[in-house]
Amino acid sequence: MDRLTAIDVFIEVAERGSLTAAAEALDMSRPMVTRYLAALEQWLGVRLLHRTTRRVGLTGPGEIALTRFQQMRGVRQELEDELASQDPEPHGVLRVTASVSFGQLHLAPAVADYVKRYKQARIELLMVDRIVNLVEERIDLAVRISRQIDPALIARRLADCRSVLCAAPAYLQRQGTPSSAEQLATHNCLTHHYVGKGVWRLQRDGREVAVSVSGNISANDSSLLLEAVRSGTGIAMLPAYQVNPLLASGELVALLADHSLEEMGLHAVYASRRQQSTLLRSFVDFLVERFSSPAFAAYC
Repeated sequence: MDRLTAIDVFIEVAERGSLTAAAEALDMSRPMVTRYLAALEQWLGVRLLHRTTRRVGLTGPGEIALTRFQQMRGVRQELEDELASQDPEPHGVLRVTASVSFGQLHLAPAVADYVKRYKQARIELLMVDRIVNLVEERIDLAVRISRQIDPALIARRLADCRSVLCAAPAYLQRQGTPSSAEQLATHNCLTHHYVGKGVWRLQRDGREVAVSVSGNISANDSSLLLEAVRSGTGIAMLPAYQVNPLLASGELVALLADHSLEEMGLHAVYASRRQQSTLLRSFVDFLVERFSSPAFAAYC
């Protein structure tokens, strides 16, 4: 990690309560973490941590040191951001997270184009299908598709995202094509852990229909559901940005076209305006430009 200090390592260990977890977060070996801590304790002349086989805890001096070091890190970040604001060229490291499916299809190409434009910028991508705690995992920006964003966070809407009910022709030949929302209850519906796991809500002519659905596959990643749908296993509610090319080719079939599903928003989410760096502002502006374009809208 660039400019990593023993203080940074100590803060990471103290906040995570584990040398192993801190090493993974910092992309370091555990022995290297231990060496950083030993050097810091030797420099201060006090023991900062109680170590056990499973956890580490702060000593009295360690608690005092953690508070001061966190303050120092905040001052350092503010100074770096202030100095960076004087430079029109975005530079530094930005840690960004997104879902696996959106990250692979759209965010990764966007990041590649961004770093081509700004040679001094470096983006670290974390693609996971769970809600990441931005503060605890030191994430600068999350790109999230959601109906509602935590009010404690700051969100900038990038685009609207539709979902599509779809299935493979082979499945429909075997099981028939549902002609009403209610008929979905009799089909093998493959569901997402976080979006409509047990109930799908559809609208038609201003009326909402809530249908209890179930199936033999549920997953936390829409890419996994897509592969199951393509194999003819069942029906799924999938992001339009993911399935539109397959619908156009005929590999998948859109269902209940006279119904609509609740739209979600694509958001750039971050924790605080106070420490918003030039790099973060630049990257968010770049995402707004990219994902508000007609070319991306065609996917969504």
